[in-house]
Amino acid sequence: MVGALNLSCILIYLLINHFDLGLAQYSYNGAIDVADALGPKLAGHVFPDVSPDVQEQAARDVIKRVIGKKASESFEVEVNRLLDVRSFQISMLDSGKILIAGWDGTSVCKGFHQYLKYQLNKDVDWFKMTIELPVNQHLPNVSMSSTSASPIIYYQNVCTWGYSFAWWNFQQWRRNIDWMALMGISLTIAPIQEFIWQDIYTQLGLNLDEIEAHFAGPAFQPWQRMGNIRGWGGGSPNQGGGSEFRRLQYLLQQQIIQAQRELGISVALPAFAGHVPRALRRIFPQANFTETERWNRFPNAYCCDLFVEPQEPLFRQLATTFLRRVTQRYGSNHIFFCDPFNELEPPVSQADFMRSTAAAIYASMREVDPKAIWLLQGWMFVKNIFWTDELIEAFLTAVPQGNLLVLDLQSEQFPQYQRTKSYYGQPFVWCMLHNFGGTLGMLGSVELVNSGMDLARQMPNSSMVGAGITPEGIGQNYVMYSFALERGWSDRKLDSAGWFTHFALTRYGVQDERLNQAWQLLRTSVYTFHGLQKMRGKYTITRRPAINLSPFTWYNVTHVLEAWQLMLSARSIIPLDDNRYDIYQHDLVDITRQYLQITADQLYVNLNSSYRKRQLARFVYLGNKLLELLDDLERILGSGSNFLLGTWLEAAKLLAPTVEDQSNFEFNARNQITTWGPNGEILDYACKQWSGMISDYYRPRWARFLDDVTLALQSNQPFNASAYKQHVLKEIEKPFSKMNKQYPVRPSGDPWLISQVIFEKWSKYTKDTKYLHNNRLQLPYK
Repeated sequence: MVGALNLSCILIYLLINHFDLGLAQYSYNGAIDVADALGPKLAGHVFPDVSPDVQEQAARDVIKRVIGKKASESFEVEVNRLLDVRSFQISMLDSGKILIAGWDGTSVCKGFHQYLKYQLNKDVDWFKMTIELPVNQHLPNVSMSSTSASPIIYYQNVCTWGYSFAWWNFQQWRRNIDWMALMGISLTIAPIQEFIWQDIYTQLGLNLDEIEAHFAGPAFQPWQRMGNIRGWGGGSPNQGGGSEFRRLQYLLQQQIIQAQRELGISVALPAFAGHVPRALRRIFPQANFTETERWNRFPNAYCCDLFVEPQEPLFRQLATTFLRRVTQRYGSNHIFFCDPFNELEPPVSQADFMRSTAAAIYASMREVDPKAIWLLQGWMFVKNIFWTDELIEAFLTAVPQGNLLVLDLQSEQFPQYQRTKSYYGQPFVWCMLHNFGGTLGMLGSVELVNSGMDLARQMPNSSMVGAGITPEGIGQNYVMYSFALERGWSDRKLDSAGWFTHFALTRYGVQDERLNQAWQLLRTSVYTFHGLQKMRGKYTITRRPAINLSPFTWYNVTHVLEAWQLMLSARSIIPLDDNRYDIYQHDLVDITRQYLQITADQLYVNLNSSYRKRQLARFVYLGNKLLELLDDLERILGSGSNFLLGTWLEAAKLLAPTVEDQSNFEFNARNQITTWGPNGEILDYACKQWSGMISDYYRPRWARFLDDVTLALQSNQPFNASAYKQHVLKEIEKPFSKMNKQYPVRPSGDPWLISQVIFEKWSKYTKDTKYLHNNRLQLPYK
């Protein structure tokens, strides 16, 4: 076996080693010479084949959508490829118009955003993509230029397509693409591929039942694509909507890719990673298949698809057939993403196997596109004891240097570029992951992001060529992503205090010390995380109740209370124009939610103490207070337009291609954010603090828990945790996925009035020492 692997590896090396981006010509003596030389070359290599005229028109359209047709006439744009790679220039013409020139369309849009934010004190947000400029808006005369320190600025995670994008239509994508361009993002992914695979599987001889048994439902497709699961959430072949949904998703992907490329954004397309339906063994009985390992305890019906080893002739056949069709239908920017072992253990723990596997995967790409670049998530190396340094080096160096671009997926907490000596010379992108599952909760690591990029750029023999954001879900903690993307463009550390001051100004449209101080308090509290704990967004409120939870925090919680009070006091000075008040209300709901989340943690610590000490009266009192808190949380969330379960569920049903599919799409939407699997395999991983979720999912779980523990205390018996788990899974958690109750899609009540009432109640209550003996939440060091 080892001898065969060595021979295979040698043959593949001879095939592919003559093509690379020429990285070897650059000296490794300087700290960042290699990255400085390779970054612009790589950015140019994958740049879309789109004319400057098309990019200019696309940039004009972005500006028009953001500030309106009339205001956009005050700006001129120019795409000039003679400028430095990923740069822009701003100047005033004799006509009084502002000229923004850039290397590409997205650099022009980045320059426009720079002018909006730092000259006009206006900014956008995921929830605010239009800006009102006064009719007589004065346009400051500035002359400036800026070149990105990161030739590649990346955005997206394969999981974002499940946790955030699952139900999006093109209108929502249009806003997101506009935002991407304004942030200067130059590289992203386009993972939709099921319609293409459906054709291939059919032509190979699989029947509809076998195909449907493989494809997961719309909320779970990212994990089916990576070989983690199969079939879960998929529709019945008798419904007939699966094929139509895949066709519509394919058409949507074409629209998205076209819109991105017109702006000069490069799009990485999917390549074959080796995962195929189990039924393919019927078609190719002589092929060498291995079953993938069970992922997160998924049962047999939904786990363990087949993996075609890349050395197998069938791999080459499937890989080249698939990639040819992908490029025929989507075009190509010569960059393809492929992650064969995402949270899956490879079948062989040998360096020769890893070397030949990587070489074969890249060879299949190059056979279709001789200029192919492989985009790889570095996630499979994170905290995984299987991947020894020897195996990682064998895998990475099997591809010619410069032809494998690695996303260091969670650089702010678990960077792998240090361990791998800058990925053994392969170029990499420093990424802030930050969010898992699209969960809510204020958190971030401002200073780690600020300093981390410099450390990576300046390390000896650094091959860092870019920066990016890779959240599993968006729609939360916007300040962190805005900061990280600006830091990625900049060649030096940002003044974080000054940056947050300006963030408050551009966010609310008014210079006010209370608002500034509120954001400084958040900067020095919730956004100072620097530990090694896995931050998964599971707080007391959203976790399945138990007597052994360990809530913790890393900051002074009174800072959140003070920031909340300052925001409440600033209501009267928030402008009503330009949707500023809507953003203010969003932030007010979010900080109220945050403080109630913290208070629930404190209540739980005391509840647990009263249980251990068998203090029945204290336990009952605190339990009632926790339920009261959940009622208040439901009320404040219901007043915020971005915190509604109904929005998520209705979007899922709206995307269903037939009426018959609506129930399954709603099931997908509900299951993903609760049990994530048939029996809670990844329970609460994608939990959401949304109105509707609190009242009908989290509160009933806590109410049943409190009742059961109270009975145990009254009868002087230990709490039966096993019985509780069985009951709550059967009676609350699993049934929630199958419910069809409709929830509001519009907010109810005045967020400020509701927040003010909650503030007066809970800020006083947490000072009461009668039953709250210990409000301190410790940071465990593990």
